[in-house]
Amino acid sequence: MSKPEAYLKIKQSPALSGEVSLFGAKNAVLVIMASLLLTRGTSRLKNVPASTDVGEMIKLLRSLGAIIEFDQKKHELVVNTASVDKWKVQPEIMQRMRASVLVMGPLLARFGKADIALPGGCVIGSRPIDLHLANFARMGVLVQTKEAYLMATVSGLQARDLILEYPSTGATENLLMAAVCATGATRIINAALEPEVLDLMAVLQKMGARITVEAPATILIEGVMQLEPIEHELVVDRLEAGSLLAAAAITGGEIVLPNARPDHLDLFLFKLEEMGHTIVRGARVGIRLKATSHPKAVSCKTAPYPGFPTDLQAPMMALQSVAEGQSVIEETVFENRLVHAKELAKLGANISIEGNKALIKGVSSLRGGHVIASDIRASCALAIAGLAAQGSTIMTGIHHWQRGYDHLERKLASLGACIALKNEQKHLKEFSEFHDKKNLLAQNY
Repeated sequence: MSKPEAYLKIKQSPALSGEVSLFGAKNAVLVIMASLLLTRGTSRLKNVPASTDVGEMIKLLRSLGAIIEFDQKKHELVVNTASVDKWKVQPEIMQRMRASVLVMGPLLARFGKADIALPGGCVIGSRPIDLHLANFARMGVLVQTKEAYLMATVSGLQARDLILEYPSTGATENLLMAAVCATGATRIINAALEPEVLDLMAVLQKMGARITVEAPATILIEGVMQLEPIEHELVVDRLEAGSLLAAAAITGGEIVLPNARPDHLDLFLFKLEEMGHTIVRGARVGIRLKATSHPKAVSCKTAPYPGFPTDLQAPMMALQSVAEGQSVIEETVFENRLVHAKELAKLGANISIEGNKALIKGVSSLRGGHVIASDIRASCALAIAGLAAQGSTIMTGIHHWQRGYDHLERKLASLGACIALKNEQKHLKEFSEFHDKKNLLAQNY
């Protein structure tokens, strides 16, 4: 018998109110876990989110020989890499998680070998790894294709000037981890410098790596012979912060995120203020949002950091769907990341797509419906829209939500949101009653 499919049930919610802390960044923890392959010994990571992607990376590292303990209550991960003796990653692991490709650099640095299948993850565009492979080749790596595998070998990584045509986060991280043990000086030119990349650099520096950043976007690495295990608390998740702020904004609420980093969300916070919401920033940490009752429509265009984050484009679209006026959201990072627009339309949003632009006319209210999440950030947008929609919303495709967040529904519920994780059996009964308003209003959480 197949396992019942989980889903989210969301009801129109009152104004969110309260204080909630953030977990470590999903986009930092996975690459930092991969970087531990560069060491031989026991490392400890703190504030680790218990997302399914973290679970997949644990499986990957264990398949290579690592010994791992994860205390989900304390959010602490202990990884012993002393017994790692394999460099081949099974296709079924690679296909479940895009970030699995990030073990290529550490494995080449440790073994001079890495056999990987092409990675999977969210369907938000092709996301090729050409930039990774072209620059690995400049470092002396030979990559051959055999059946489902890319088989990479190198007799000794060579320090080189590596140039990225586009500031790819994944390519920057992969090359950075390979270069820390290459003899000589490596420069990564036009590198990505997101907070998560800087957190990886902080970890590598704790290990003993020699890394500096040169203006405008160049990373200089002086190779070292050996790296040591570390203890590190992850940078908090700016995308979880943005999602919670968007949820408070759409419900007209007021919330505090005491450990959020305002400097990691500058443009997103500016757009919220432009809509009319009040933002109070702490000196270094802490964000308070007080929502306006009459949000104004604003336009935005995604770009690499410090531009508007592509990972907050979907939640911003949910906000614009009920803002006063018209807005345009332009997606420039991924070519297929507007799929959630048609799902938002199921809830009554007025959105039309022209190429890589979403044209949004704000509506006075949304209505509940049955929607399907197509990727991690789309799942967040649909949940946020559901909080403002009249009646109830059922969201399937919940595996995306669970990949990107550690029970975000619980944090939202703690702030007053009417949201809960359900199973398939209840869903079948509830969906059959979906258009019966009396039954919907009678259901409890």
